[in-house]
Amino acid sequence: MTAHEIDAELTWAEAEGEPEIRRRLWIKRVLPRTMFGRSLLIVVLPLILLQAIAAWVFYDRHWAAVSWRLTTGVAGDVGLVIEALKLADSPAKTRRLLESAAKVTDLGLTLKPGDRLGPPLPPDDAALGDQFTQAMQGRVSLPYRIGTTADPHGVLIEVQLRGGVLAVDVPGKRLYSPTTYIFVMWMVGSALVLLAVAIVFLRNQVKSLRRLAAAADGFGKGRPVPFYKIEGAVEIRQAALAFMTMRDRIQRQIRQRTQMLAGVSHDLRTPLTRMKLALEFLGNDPAVEGLKSDVGEMERMVHGYLDFARGEGTEEPVETDISLLLEDLAAAMRREGTPLSVVAGPEYLMPVRPNALRRCLGNLIANARRYGSHVWLTGLGAADGIDILIDDDGPGIPPEERGRVFRPFVRLDASRNPFTGGVGLGLTIARDVARSHGGDIRLETSPQGGLRARVHLPR
Repeated sequence: MTAHEIDAELTWAEAEGEPEIRRRLWIKRVLPRTMFGRSLLIVVLPLILLQAIAAWVFYDRHWAAVSWRLTTGVAGDVGLVIEALKLADSPAKTRRLLESAAKVTDLGLTLKPGDRLGPPLPPDDAALGDQFTQAMQGRVSLPYRIGTTADPHGVLIEVQLRGGVLAVDVPGKRLYSPTTYIFVMWMVGSALVLLAVAIVFLRNQVKSLRRLAAAADGFGKGRPVPFYKIEGAVEIRQAALAFMTMRDRIQRQIRQRTQMLAGVSHDLRTPLTRMKLALEFLGNDPAVEGLKSDVGEMERMVHGYLDFARGEGTEEPVETDISLLLEDLAAAMRREGTPLSVVAGPEYLMPVRPNALRRCLGNLIANARRYGSHVWLTGLGAADGIDILIDDDGPGIPPEERGRVFRPFVRLDASRNPFTGGVGLGLTIARDVARSHGGDIRLETSPQGGLRARVHLPR
């Protein structure tokens, strides 16, 4: 389903008030449309969920446990320093004690004699501040406050002692474990490696599907499909083998039909030729002239039937300049007396069967000439190919009859005179040729007042 179809169905669902349909269509719009994107989503989504669960378990369990042990260790060192300061009976001993404790505990210890503890300071990390509060309450029974330092990961602890304030500068390396970053980097790195491996394998699987789709698309447009290499998963190999078998059967059927019709053409034309020669020897009797007319009509009908049945299956597509082909066709139709105006446009190359395309456009131009006084032939570039327009100024065809005229042997002309309406195969053959190129023919109202035949040929 394309994006335009989804938008149209969403509009209809909103108008009809169908919440369930609207919900399903929104899911289709959000999900990737390619098999590669959907397969990658199947791989990536569980990977992301796994990483999220692992991260939650780590931060909720491991990170909390490690942080608690680190903060309690710092609080224990602070409590030990405070108890040791009670034994120092001189400023010199106090200074030596603080210097020795700072070296051993890796803490910045400063005693501010005579200072008073200020108001509480909020730490940068609320969770870490709560852990410090709980740890300090169990190991330090004096008033304290926790604040921030110049180190973005550090913490400042100030404790009110009897003779002043003890400032403890806790560096970040006492509070954070490097295993946290190693764990996060390992998770992200492993996820990226697994994603890269998944992309490589999925791309190889999807590449074989794309090649199969391209081969089927080319075969549907009547272009030669070279030997398709069977590769990929078992299911893809089965689909490729089924496509190759179908291609060989269709090509064999086309060859057999062409060979059979070649013999039928010879068998039918030979007695017609003998009849024409025999009539030539009978003189100019009025009855003979009527028989000659009947034989000529029969010959034209046989040719029309054979052209319809034979098609152009044996002609190989070649790279053709469509603009040049239109110019050549217009010149040939003018030589036959058809009043025709052509606008071919710039050079436009694409693989087609030129003889079949000439016959398709020739039938349409002849049909326009039969019912109109002037024909306009125009080539227009389209987004996915080219549109060839054949306009006339005749009476046109009612919209309700435009689908029926493509059926074999259907004529809107009530008479059976082949000079006024043919045998009813011109439009059928033209559409058959267009569809064999992967395109189609649509009948529209012409701005010239008559009928417009739009031949679309995809690239």
